[in-house]
Amino acid sequence: VTGGIAAYKSPIILRLFQKQGFDVKVVATQHALEFVTRVTLEALSGHPLYSDMFAARGDSFDHIELARWADAAVVAPATANIIAKLACGVADDLLSTLLLTLKCPIVVVPAMNEAMLVDTTTAANLKTLIANGVILVNPETGYLACKDEGAGRMADPERIVEKTMPIFNDIELLKGKKALVTASATRERIDPVRFISNRSTGKMGYAIAEALASYGADVTLVTGPSSLYPPYKVKVVRVESAEQMHAAVMEISAGQDIIVKAAAVADYTPASVSSTKLKKSDGGLVLELRRTPDILKSLAEKKPAGQILIGFAAETDNHLENAVDKLVRKNLDMIVLNDVSATDSGFGTDTNRVLFVRMADGTAAFENWKSKNVGGKNVEFNATPLLSKQAVADDLVKHIAAMLRSHGK
Repeated sequence: VTGGIAAYKSPIILRLFQKQGFDVKVVATQHALEFVTRVTLEALSGHPLYSDMFAARGDSFDHIELARWADAAVVAPATANIIAKLACGVADDLLSTLLLTLKCPIVVVPAMNEAMLVDTTTAANLKTLIANGVILVNPETGYLACKDEGAGRMADPERIVEKTMPIFNDIELLKGKKALVTASATRERIDPVRFISNRSTGKMGYAIAEALASYGADVTLVTGPSSLYPPYKVKVVRVESAEQMHAAVMEISAGQDIIVKAAAVADYTPASVSSTKLKKSDGGLVLELRRTPDILKSLAEKKPAGQILIGFAAETDNHLENAVDKLVRKNLDMIVLNDVSATDSGFGTDTNRVLFVRMADGTAAFENWKSKNVGGKNVEFNATPLLSKQAVADDLVKHIAAMLRSHGK
């Protein structure tokens, strides 16, 4: 726990980890203890609080003993100060020394004023941490302690715990498997300053990539423009347009065991792109559009035996019928249907409510699914309640593992 106002939430985080069955020890900076008391943290954790580098505890050194004890470390809140120390290898108090000693996964939860968060130095330090394998829980946008509205608000305690839990997933489940995930929207340029796009932020695709990696898969994420930080242990390929995503995906696809196409790729792109900014006029503007490459169709045409190919269907009406039609036309192993007209799921939200749909094939890999005839096609489906996108991703990965088992892989 470091010295930010969000430290008042640290007892809640502690309790949530305990409810998951974890034993929790607290290391706090001296500044953190200005916001939350030693008595509170010791009473809730059931352990002494660690804060003094030179506290006498027999012949042991706290930073060594704690490093041997911990299975994971969560820094929440993580101020700009501790982020800079960890990025640069500074060890001038117990917490910073411990973080350099740890061999277990480290989760960092930034919390600070927006101006500090977007500062070039902080941004560079966060990139360094990600490159070094630190798991980042993205800060949220909201009401800040300084009375401003903006980015930098610490993630909710429940989300912090949820982002930490995949550390303890069964990494043998997909060990040795290669997975390709697409995410976010594409941008189709009109001129040097304007483009056509959609509301997708990439949250679902990034969560899927992270979940696959947490179960041991070797994951490549091909993403359109997104403000999200890259997931833990995932190779990232950044593209902008539908054509660029098509080229990147087709180059990588052949050697993949699993492909999940969660990106919201533009169906149309301007037939010509102006090299100069189009000037306003009193009249309207007419754009001629042409179809973009169909990535799923291209993947299906070259799909090798045993490869799992999964698509998404973002629908506003005739949901199941449209999803089944796409499932059949694109030769998919499964399609994930979500209603993008809903306000609490789909594009731009942290939650999703989906329907997993596949063709009925008589295998026992999918227990407790329902069957239905849709347009003359026998399908099986499983509906989720409203869940976080991380939880939806976790469910999807377990379905993928079941499909691989049914294929004998």
